[in-house]
Amino acid sequence: MEQAAISIRQLEKTYQGGKRALDGVSFDVPRGQIFGLLGPNGAGKSTLINILAGLVNKTGGTASIWGFDIDEHPRNAKVSIGIVPQEILFDPFFTPAETLEIYAGLYGVPKAQRRTQELLRAVHLADKANAFARTLSGGMKRRLLVAKALVHTPPVLVLDEPTAGVDLELRQQLWAYVRELNRQGTTVVLTTHYLEEAQELCDRIAIINNGRLIANEPTAALLAKATEKVVEVTVDRDLAAPPEARCFEKVELKGPRTIVISYDKTRVHAGDVLTALADAGLSVVDVSTREADLEDVFLSLTRRG
Repeated sequence: MEQAAISIRQLEKTYQGGKRALDGVSFDVPRGQIFGLLGPNGAGKSTLINILAGLVNKTGGTASIWGFDIDEHPRNAKVSIGIVPQEILFDPFFTPAETLEIYAGLYGVPKAQRRTQELLRAVHLADKANAFARTLSGGMKRRLLVAKALVHTPPVLVLDEPTAGVDLELRQQLWAYVRELNRQGTTVVLTTHYLEEAQELCDRIAIINNGRLIANEPTAALLAKATEKVVEVTVDRDLAAPPEARCFEKVELKGPRTIVISYDKTRVHAGDVLTALADAGLSVVDVSTREADLEDVFLSLTRRG
């Protein structure tokens, strides 16, 4: 089997004072995928990423990047990964072009092989190449962080909340670029609180809660865990109370003539719901349905955890 882009086994981190941020986490990030790493605030995601970046020392387990153990081959491991941090970190007195040149030099990239202008064009900052970084907007600074993470052409790119505070247009530009990087062979690891982004972008998703791995499946398989379906029905007359039926999981009145019904799609069909309403003497004027999404699965798993 081809080696994983990132391989983590029984990873642990306990901070001074006894706070256990990671508790025996194990998973692989397959090469060539966009991999989602999700979890509530404080779940351990940033600790895990900081361990991979060499900024936090683990207290147990192993981790390797592109086949290089982070303890045995730290330099090779670091050169194999680019990390876009959650915090906006930059030197305000350098221009974007100077910033990329400096970071390329720190990674030992020869001048002839540096891609400063190419990267600035890719993240739509070519016109700001010689402006001081402190004059850039928040979205521009975040895109500069993406370019910084790519100066040494790493095979693995980690994006830690990359679209926080970024407007819709810039977010779409960023995801278009990430998709193109992935098509060219870059493995992408994404953490985000915008779960619709993860659902749309990721091939596979792992969820961490309270320092433990609680899910790690292809996105489609994870979505299949959501069994609840919601149907909203408008009927022909005002109701004082919602109707009841054995096939309803939950039912509530959204308005005098609008009923919101939840049911388990593994044992009940929409036709059963409409039949139950007809049996209650109600005529349906309008109906709409909503499938459960990644947010529903995420909330279900993390609440259970």
